[in-house]
Amino acid sequence: MREHDRLFIGGNWAAPAGTGVIEVVSPHTEEVIGRVPEGTEADVDAAVAAARRAFDHGPWPRMTPAERAAVLGRLSAIYAERQQEMADLVTAEMGSPILFSIFGQAALPQMVLQYYADLAASYPWEEERPGMLGPVTVTREPVGVVAAVYPWNVPQFTLMLKLAPALLAGCTVVAKPSPETPLDAYLLAEWVREAGVPDGVINFVPAGREVGAYLVAHRDVDKVAFTGSTAAGRQIGEVCGRQLKPVTLELGGKSAAIILEDADLATTIEGFKMASLMNNGEACAAQTRILAPRSRYDEVADALTAMVAGLNVGDPADYGTEIGPLVARRQQERVENYIRVGQDEGAKLLTGGLTRPHDRGWYVAPTVFGDVSNDMRIAREEIFGPVLALIPYDGEDDAVRIANDSDYGLGGSVWTADVDHGVEVARRIRTGSCGVNLYVLDPNTPFGGYKDSGLGRELGPEGLTAYLEHKAIPRPHPAS
Repeated sequence: MREHDRLFIGGNWAAPAGTGVIEVVSPHTEEVIGRVPEGTEADVDAAVAAARRAFDHGPWPRMTPAERAAVLGRLSAIYAERQQEMADLVTAEMGSPILFSIFGQAALPQMVLQYYADLAASYPWEEERPGMLGPVTVTREPVGVVAAVYPWNVPQFTLMLKLAPALLAGCTVVAKPSPETPLDAYLLAEWVREAGVPDGVINFVPAGREVGAYLVAHRDVDKVAFTGSTAAGRQIGEVCGRQLKPVTLELGGKSAAIILEDADLATTIEGFKMASLMNNGEACAAQTRILAPRSRYDEVADALTAMVAGLNVGDPADYGTEIGPLVARRQQERVENYIRVGQDEGAKLLTGGLTRPHDRGWYVAPTVFGDVSNDMRIAREEIFGPVLALIPYDGEDDAVRIANDSDYGLGGSVWTADVDHGVEVARRIRTGSCGVNLYVLDPNTPFGGYKDSGLGRELGPEGLTAYLEHKAIPRPHPAS
């Protein structure tokens, strides 16, 4: 049991303004494992004021990029030493299998933090350009106070996509953890203090949607960064549009994995354990539409069904577990409802279904539907659980058409024996990323989506640029 009665605001543990409490419930045992204060609008006001003071009057924006990078480096070193503690905590909070948590919930966030610490030395913070009347200095300056609103599925990773570049840029941050997973933010706050981040630069207010909306609309917030549902992203985009406030939106996905005729099936199916079923399927970039050539459809169906049926479903803290419980009862019910929808639409249930693997915990049986057409709801809507839709195609052009026939455009993959050809196919897919024989998010490359999958990019130099304003300073030619 982890219990906290304060909020991390202004570099200190501050008493909350309200009396509400968020109870963190284990998705495996359905028992309360933690309690934290439920943030209110008054707490948001206090956090934003602290961030505003730290930006307007504190040292952080006035330090050199190298000085800020040194602080990020210290935080990264602390993170690296205590990754296992973070992985265990996130697994307890939201049910991610521990082997995935070690990488996706702890190592990958630390890698992002270190990437941005290292980027400071090579990023073009200032440059000289020739102008019509003389030289022009182009500088890049921090955008200001950032609201970082992030979800429960990979809380440290989605936070670090925002926090690390914002900090390197010189911004200050008010972060709103999801009420399902606030405990890891408290652990990170301890490390922030230990690393010597100045007071007010990072603030945490765990709260629900209403308080999150208040934070987004706060007049003293200069930029918003959000990861979550497309519906919520539309609302946030409208608010930011009215206020002419820059916003980064990383939203939903319904990504396609295209198996080409020449793909090695054993390698491909093994790859889907990560590409399609990572984090119990609770991943926006999961490849949940599997596109198979009709000539190999039965072979693919048999292999995919055998793999999914053989997954070890159980205690997420067990190192042998491949699929853990979903984050909450409502998510379990949501995914099971989609399984019913798939059956009602006429898709063929190949494995899984509505029989729950365990009597206790919010488990859903990993499920594969065959004979899926791309107009079915299970092929078009984000399910956010371990449910795969197998779709046959006729020829490569048809595969590309089906992959692109989606409201989303976040991720994707192509599986083939000819990597060069796979790259050519990937170029035709209208998504923010599309892997060949794998799917991975690399800190050095941009991540984000087309269409309903969002606006802007995170990771890479592009992710840092999103937290900077560009200023031109022209001047006349020097007198000869």
